[in-house]
Amino acid sequence: MLANGILLGGFMVLFLILISRSFKLMNTITIGYALMTTSIAAYILVKVKLPVFFLDNQYLFMDTLSVYEILISGFIFLLAALYARGYVNSLIKAGELNPKNVKMFYISFNLLLLSVILAFTSNNLALLWIFAELTTVFSAVLIVTLNAKENIAAAMKYVFIASTAMLFSFIGLIFLFAASKSSMAVATLNWNALLEGAGFLSQPLLMGAFVLIFVGFAAKSGIAPFHTWLPAAYAKAPSDVSVLLSGSVTNIGMYAIIRVYALAAHSPAASFIAKLLLVFGILSVGIAALSMVVRYNVKKLIAFSSIENSGIMLIGIGVGNLFWVLFHMLAHALAKAALFFSAGIIHRQYNSIRVEFIHNLFKLQPLAGWGLILGSIAVIGMPLSPLFFSKFYILASLGRISLWLLLAVLLFLLIGVCSFAWLLIRLMQMQGKSLAPFRVPLSMKFPIIIALLVLFILTIYFPALLTTTLQTITQQLGV
Repeated sequence: MLANGILLGGFMVLFLILISRSFKLMNTITIGYALMTTSIAAYILVKVKLPVFFLDNQYLFMDTLSVYEILISGFIFLLAALYARGYVNSLIKAGELNPKNVKMFYISFNLLLLSVILAFTSNNLALLWIFAELTTVFSAVLIVTLNAKENIAAAMKYVFIASTAMLFSFIGLIFLFAASKSSMAVATLNWNALLEGAGFLSQPLLMGAFVLIFVGFAAKSGIAPFHTWLPAAYAKAPSDVSVLLSGSVTNIGMYAIIRVYALAAHSPAASFIAKLLLVFGILSVGIAALSMVVRYNVKKLIAFSSIENSGIMLIGIGVGNLFWVLFHMLAHALAKAALFFSAGIIHRQYNSIRVEFIHNLFKLQPLAGWGLILGSIAVIGMPLSPLFFSKFYILASLGRISLWLLLAVLLFLLIGVCSFAWLLIRLMQMQGKSLAPFRVPLSMKFPIIIALLVLFILTIYFPALLTTTLQTITQQLGV
């Protein structure tokens, strides 16, 4: 009943925004829906016995993994909605957003959240594919809401690459359906049924299905070499949309890979698939690290770090350390929120996010400056930051498999650390003519403070509920 409230509430929100004429009301409704989603997901996680199935065909369900992902996404959407209250007005005043597009922005914002929820509650893998594709469409609409031709190009590149890659996933699902038809009593794409019969699935069909499904959802996650859409999309999108892409939408791809990997882990194909994930994970970390060297565009540097962290998560899946992969998802989403929200304030102050135009940052926008520093410390996994723990344990697992692979990944990560250090040093040193400080609305400050506060709490305290949740997920998946 509570889960139905999230879904029905989404359609009610869309109707209310459609008939609303006030931008503030649209934002308030959006904040309310994100808050409701987060609250209900938290309640279900604590109080409801999972999994729960909807409909007789069991096409939709909630298990601990799906609720955990919805909780992360709901919280990230809540922060983005709060940030949008002041940010959208500043875009209108700067002439970067046409007031006529504001309603389209909030409708797409909520449609994206609804699609994300439906993707995470899809027990049927074909439905997961459909809703993942819808998130691409609504994300692209959010990117093009700004009055810039570059945004159209970035959105088209995103749609073309992600959707083309997802065609491979569609073929992979056909292979997986054929495998279930030849090995199980009933042909199905319901994940729970496939998990029960995973050991009986045809190995050639299962391996082929995984490779093809991986291609599409790897592109969704920004895994190299399917990552080329990501830097432009993150850099050109409004900063609150960049937060949604990095902290929620790309998680759908990783979520799907985890689901299908859980099927393969119960079969003789597990060894081959683990090696495949390691290859693409290390490739992603390496390409991202080399692409981050001497980056002058702040948002592009942050975007390439997303590719790097997606690679780390893929390595974690490949070495079977799912517990820390799931924790990494949470901490990474919060760190990226702090970074992109700070970048949004910087853009409003200097009308640019290139390093050479940013001067007197800590004098004009101290919160954005500290958000950039602390967010960078978190995202590169410096000691005593939450991402340090997840990276440490994932890389420790990799080291038990191959010391040489561990050394290669550590070298790539060091290059990424140096890139962020170079950027921060430049920003601290850049001095120039005095400018009038941009008055940052409180609604744009609070999300940065909240994201940094939660990161700090996770640094000094690992909640028992979080430990139990992550352990339950790994047990339910059987990996």
